[in-house]
Amino acid sequence: MGTLSLPRKVSILGSTGSVGLSTLDLFDKARAEVEIVALVAGRNVERLAEQALRWRPRMAVIEDETALPILRERLAGSGVRAAAGKAAVIEAASADAQWVMSAIVGFAGLAPTLAAAQAGAIVALANKESLICAGPQLLRTAKLAGGTVIPVDSEHSAIFQVFSPANAQHVTRLILTASGGPFRNWTRDQMARATREQALAHPNWSMGAKISIDSATMMNKGLEVIEAAYLFAMPPERVDVLIHPQSIVHSMVEYADGSTLAQLGPPDMRAPIACAFAWPERLPWPAKPLDLTREPLTFEAPDPERFPALRVAKAALAAGGAAPAAMNAADEVAVSAFLKGRIGFLDIAEVVEETLARMDRQNLLSPPQNDPVEAARITDATARRVADEVVSSLMAPAHA
Repeated sequence: MGTLSLPRKVSILGSTGSVGLSTLDLFDKARAEVEIVALVAGRNVERLAEQALRWRPRMAVIEDETALPILRERLAGSGVRAAAGKAAVIEAASADAQWVMSAIVGFAGLAPTLAAAQAGAIVALANKESLICAGPQLLRTAKLAGGTVIPVDSEHSAIFQVFSPANAQHVTRLILTASGGPFRNWTRDQMARATREQALAHPNWSMGAKISIDSATMMNKGLEVIEAAYLFAMPPERVDVLIHPQSIVHSMVEYADGSTLAQLGPPDMRAPIACAFAWPERLPWPAKPLDLTREPLTFEAPDPERFPALRVAKAALAAGGAAPAAMNAADEVAVSAFLKGRIGFLDIAEVVEETLARMDRQNLLSPPQNDPVEAARITDATARRVADEVVSSLMAPAHA
């Protein structure tokens, strides 16, 4: 590690998922001298036990309380405390780690991420819901506690690395790049007939079903527009998206003097994790070097007719309040309905847009704001109910 002054006490929330696995693999490859304070998983008790025996954290937490006896049995005699349940997850997030990887998937990651921010830790953020549902509160909480939030998504990490806070007033645009997904060159008619298998076939990344479908609709990029606006205090009209099929330029920042700064690298999640871990220094590890001679880098504007999710997301961002959280919940319902064959591919964005419209008409986008987690929970539950109603109204014999 040389003379690098890196965090030593580390907790990983979501240690058995892809980001958690990449984080631990990075520590191995970099030979990082870290003390693991806590490892947290949802249901994968066997993998959590393996990790705990390898890294010897103070505590290993499984959210699924029914798995606690198995975890205790696997860790017997190891000196690692086994715990389970939501309260234990919050305890792990609030422990005295200097650096916390927030990689619990979905809405379940919101409360632990806020807890880590309240504890004053450096929060390496890989949980979208924390920003979508409570972005302003999360960032304010971290600042008041003396901590910070560093994004781990490759696009936001790219902006973070080339965004100069001292020159923020001279930033004219944030430009997020997108692969374009599997339907980049498909017509709208072809997309209307897209199958589950076709939508899941991402050209560049191996991901879970939900994020793969979000990439195909470009809703993932819509969510990232909202995240970027919150993270870097940018209005919706100054956050744009460009399709970049090679996934080499991860994002760009355009300045008023005509300069555009970009961050480039091979598609590898360990690179943004390494950045978040060592910032403002750099963590040496055997990363694959970038070879710019292999293929040309190309860019194109996304088609708003074929990818309406971008417009829907920007409208939710402009509406503010609970609209982004409602959009996120509605999208989860719509994607699930598509994966189950209940609606067509192009219906996904329609379900989300109609859900937001109905909630706005019924004044359901203003939950109580005194508790950000409870407010987000209410919005999430309400949006899922309304989205289910929209899905039912869209179902037709062709989709049955």
